[in-house]
Amino acid sequence: MFLGSHSPRLDDKGRLTLPAKFREELEGGLVITKGQERCLYVFPMAEFSRISESLRTAPVTAKSLRDYSRVFFSSANDDVPDKQGRITIPPALREYAGLTRDCIVNGANTRVEIWDTGRWAAYLTEQEESFAELSEEVLPGVI
Repeated sequence: MFLGSHSPRLDDKGRLTLPAKFREELEGGLVITKGQERCLYVFPMAEFSRISESLRTAPVTAKSLRDYSRVFFSSANDDVPDKQGRITIPPALREYAGLTRDCIVNGANTRVEIWDTGRWAAYLTEQEESFAELSEEVLPGVI
């Protein structure tokens, strides 16, 4: 499980150092792809395989599934962190997420999200008020 927020920087080669607490789960390989709200999703290879299987068995007659799958898989890039825990984020994914130098790396349960610092701050400001007001319909019986 990935938890917490971290603030690494991209280097000039587009590499980002993963937080130490995320490295062990990602050291065997990972997939980076476009996520919602213009962030990037980073999945351990096993989790990406699980999601891929779910999408593979869904009906191809659903246009939204086809559209989502096309973007999700065509933008996906597999990688293995180097000995310093760095991954390389391809230029097209950096552009999609607006990543330049300062980044936020968030644990999001079964995945990691990479955000531009400014975009994350704007998103968080917008979402925190509604988060504070959420009722039990979102998580019935959980909290």
